[in-house]
Amino acid sequence: MLTSVRMLTDKNQLYYGDNLEVLRDYIPAQSVDLIYLDPPFNSRQDYNVLFAEKDGHSSAAQITAFKDTWEWNEEAARSYEEVVEQGGRVADAMRAFRTLLGGSDMLAYLAMMAPRLVELRRVLKETGSIYLHCDPTASHYLKLLMDGVFGAQFFHSEIIWKRNSAHSDAKRFGSVHDTILFYSKGNDPFWSTQYQAYEPGYVEQYYRYKDEDGRRFMSGDLSAAGLQGGGYTYEWKGVTRVWRVPVATMERLDSENRVFYTRNGIPRFKRYLDESKGMPAQDVWTDIESLKSWMAERLGYPTQKPEALLERILRASSNEGDLVLDPFCGCGTTVQVAQKLNRRWIGIDITHLAIGLIKGRLDKAFENSRPPIRQTYEVIGEPRDLAGARQLAEENKYQFQYWALGECGARPTEGIKKGADRGIDGRLYFHDDRSGKSKQIIFSVKGGQNIGVSEVRDLRGVLDREKAEIGVYISFAEPTKPMLREASEAGFYASVDGSKYPRVQLLTIKGLLEGTQRLERPLHVRDVTFKSAPRHREAPASNFTLPLKDGEE
Repeated sequence: MLTSVRMLTDKNQLYYGDNLEVLRDYIPAQSVDLIYLDPPFNSRQDYNVLFAEKDGHSSAAQITAFKDTWEWNEEAARSYEEVVEQGGRVADAMRAFRTLLGGSDMLAYLAMMAPRLVELRRVLKETGSIYLHCDPTASHYLKLLMDGVFGAQFFHSEIIWKRNSAHSDAKRFGSVHDTILFYSKGNDPFWSTQYQAYEPGYVEQYYRYKDEDGRRFMSGDLSAAGLQGGGYTYEWKGVTRVWRVPVATMERLDSENRVFYTRNGIPRFKRYLDESKGMPAQDVWTDIESLKSWMAERLGYPTQKPEALLERILRASSNEGDLVLDPFCGCGTTVQVAQKLNRRWIGIDITHLAIGLIKGRLDKAFENSRPPIRQTYEVIGEPRDLAGARQLAEENKYQFQYWALGECGARPTEGIKKGADRGIDGRLYFHDDRSGKSKQIIFSVKGGQNIGVSEVRDLRGVLDREKAEIGVYISFAEPTKPMLREASEAGFYASVDGSKYPRVQLLTIKGLLEGTQRLERPLHVRDVTFKSAPRHREAPASNFTLPLKDGEE
């Protein structure tokens, strides 16, 4: 459903599709300022999205988000051959990997990554940077591949992010870190130094003095001895020396309690800890916690990274108004942080599940933004008409279900236990009073044309079985008169404010696309279908029209 048009618009862009195809067909050369990617690590596991259950916390339902498994097969071999036939350093690296790894799954993973990294280099500006997030499973191979794509001379840092405090691993040292490989395309990438807090031992050693109010400080030299250019010679409280500041400044500092006197009466300057930026960030990051289950920021997406991690990267290697790209955007942390920091952004993901999650995440994080957040970006690759929806249903019925449910703000219910959600394709939880009791809407999505009144009767039965407040039936075909009559006989759900909503609602794909139909439900409190990241304050201006000042960050 993607149409090849190589251009950028004034809006942020969220793409559904294979990132290799999107990069080749949509993203112009030298148009991106910063790339962050957190690709699958070949860990041979299925990642699942955990959704909030009725209490808004733990979940019994899991949805496979993507398979982090790459197998050496005909498709992988074809990808390998295409890379090698292009020649150059990347081909040399891949042939060396083939000699070392043989036709293994790791080679398949690298064959998948190689053409994507080549395209990412093409779209990156000469002043741009790329951060590749990986783990020890493949980091050593990926670094060699990055050397081949970007050139070893453009390697800047191998960042070690300590994501756990401890981990118990059999017969080896505990694995507690991820690796982030930082490269640039050219010799002069944008850079803004970031700072991190001093470690406790450093504070105790160097900021060992305290004022009466408990403020920590270190003492700095006020003597100008040995400095080029001289200083100011005068007596200060019985001590005659060449000082760094004139006597008037010394008097002001003393009156402001900024002068510390040693036991010998030597004046020294107070450098307060709370006025320090900290130390320039090093390549070992221990000050950013991974997300824990109780943290408000956590959405339940297993590969979700903390916003603080992305904030450091975006602030270091991009400026306001710059374009940030995440080709494996998952639950959308990069997208959300870019929006928060007034960067333009492009996100790409291969599942409608992720696209729906990102849209909901942005809605809740920027619900008070002006203009409304949905007006600041466009989703490319989703069905925009009935033909597109039919094509998606024919190609992949599950992706069609994910998309249709996403149009109503619901989440899929493909459970771990087979049969656990008989007759239910999706759920949406909501609260319409202050009791704290979660209420639910259940969904049934039909991609075919053959529908009948029996399916509405089945939905009513499921509605009663689940003790749900509202049931929704979504189909391509228009409901028949018997179906409409059966739905009307279900009556209404009455909310605490007196508003009423049909207990069984029949929606069509055409109605959803054209906006003539929508889910009718209580909106006066909130829903808890997905865990919600904290809301962000409204930005002072749209991130496409910000006037930049020289040096502004």
